[in-house]
Amino acid sequence: CPTPADLRPVNGTRVCAQLYADNSPYYDQCCAGDVLVVLPDSDVPYMPRGWSGRASSLVVGTRCELTVWSRRAKGGSTRRFSA
Repeated sequence: CPTPADLRPVNGTRVCAQLYADNSPYYDQCCAGDVLVVLPDSDVPYMPRGWSGRASSLVVGTRCELTVWSRRAKGGSTRRFSA
């Protein structure tokens, strides 16, 4: 997995989090498959099509916090992740 400080694409744009679709018990293979990029100040009440219940790994960038909800439209319980 990338380190929190490594969450910058080639063009240098800041990324706050990346969610990954594939996971593995081997650390070097845990952040693989499709990637969902979360930009700073994003407010997304619904997961993009095809991502519901699919994220298995995540990395949160430095000076960022990712809040997720257990139900759609920001319902249910929450969990916060940081670097």
